[in-house]
Amino acid sequence: MYEAREILPNVRVTEQIPLYQTSEASMTKMVKDVSQTTLSSNVESKSVLEGQKLPQYLAALSATLGALCLGGVLGWSAAGGTSGEKLAEQYNITMSTSDFSWIGSIANLGAAAICIPMGLMMDAFGRKRSMLMLVVPYTIGWSLVIWANSVAMFCVGRFLLGFSGGGFCVAVPVYTAEIGEMTIRGRLGAFYELMLTFGTLISYILSPLIPIYYLSMTFAVVPLIFFTVFSFMPESPTYYLMKDREEEARTNLLRVRGPKYDIERELQVRKLALAEELRYKGSFLRAMKTRVAIRGLFIAYGLMFFKQMSGVNAIIFYTGSMFSENGSISTDLSTIIVGILQVVATFISVLTVDKLGRKVLLLGSMGAMALGMFSLGIFYYLEHIEVDVSSITWLPLVSVCFFILVCGLGAGPIPFMMIGELFSPQIKGIAGSSACSLNWLITFLVTRTYNDLVKAFGNYVTFWLYGLICALGVIFVIFIVPETKGKPLEQIQRELGAKTIPVSEDIILTHS
Repeated sequence: MYEAREILPNVRVTEQIPLYQTSEASMTKMVKDVSQTTLSSNVESKSVLEGQKLPQYLAALSATLGALCLGGVLGWSAAGGTSGEKLAEQYNITMSTSDFSWIGSIANLGAAAICIPMGLMMDAFGRKRSMLMLVVPYTIGWSLVIWANSVAMFCVGRFLLGFSGGGFCVAVPVYTAEIGEMTIRGRLGAFYELMLTFGTLISYILSPLIPIYYLSMTFAVVPLIFFTVFSFMPESPTYYLMKDREEEARTNLLRVRGPKYDIERELQVRKLALAEELRYKGSFLRAMKTRVAIRGLFIAYGLMFFKQMSGVNAIIFYTGSMFSENGSISTDLSTIIVGILQVVATFISVLTVDKLGRKVLLLGSMGAMALGMFSLGIFYYLEHIEVDVSSITWLPLVSVCFFILVCGLGAGPIPFMMIGELFSPQIKGIAGSSACSLNWLITFLVTRTYNDLVKAFGNYVTFWLYGLICALGVIFVIFIVPETKGKPLEQIQRELGAKTIPVSEDIILTHS
């Protein structure tokens, strides 16, 4: 374990003992020494205090190419038609509506299956290597879909595609949080959802223009591009510190911060934080039982629950059939509109999340989503009681578009982003992966039960139920979810209740 020898060039601790054996008072004194040395130093230029942003953006964007491919997987179902008729015709196979429903939704089960193993892989093999390994099932999955000659072959291929996509759902938020400076950490984290929605939009645009076979081949190339590009990106410095490989951590931190950045201070803060976690927690099981871990899990699970139980994926999945039945616009146009709104909203979130904060965007997003669902329910209720709705046939389209837009501003990207912020490095892999697994299981549940709810209770009750869940999500965010904007990961842990190192703000190098 790390030895408390020299924290900075002019700060030396006389007792050279492992950090996890030091007392709390000694640990606190060491960090204060670092802070005092920083304050007594000459004022450095901002270029030294802040790292270069371009390497961080490049690393984050290259990691999210896996999310782009997952977006293609999720949007691919729209190419099959409202009940799979296009898919059956182009592949010349017999397919029922139920078969197509399974082909469309089984990717969610694949994503849920990989999440927890992915957390273990990340801690064992590293964030970067684990993501590169996902290219194998991605490639096999697309190959099965391209040359499928049965429903079973489609299902296996789609399961593998979801399997790989779910792995990126776990790894990318952790990776971007660990390589990013706190002033842009939220923006980097939002890249995942941005690329996911962009991949979905590409699928929506291409599906009316080219056969499904060629659409699948197009997205099959993306994992290979990801492998080529991401192979040149650095590993997370935090992972190397967890493995006591300090020199490699230093090298990789320098790669994402630039040559003028004084990496030693940030490196020592990370080392002290990791050592303190091990000293207090001792083991993984003990770490999972701490107040900070339990609260972090509760927040992450809650955000995933309210995001998916809002019905967002059911709305996206069934948008085409909803509007074709209503007769307002064509299926293809409706899905493209939804895709564009998702991308635009997520892009706005990328630009604002580090300025407005996570909590503000979540509150506004979930509150507005509730409004969209309630208004959609009102339309179908009026239709149910046979009120003339000919003058407001525009309301369903406006309500759905409004819902998708405001979801993309906050409730869509922020839950995944906060996975990388809520947990300590010791449990981040398994804790974050379990939250992602819950996300995909609920996605599967919602998309599979939407039609059953509509048949049993009617459209209006279903949408009012989704709206009520969004309203409850607002209450959850107000009282439970902390604001993490602009805070070091160590400070977030303290505020969640952890007994961690009292890191002074003076030694955090990513000032605005």
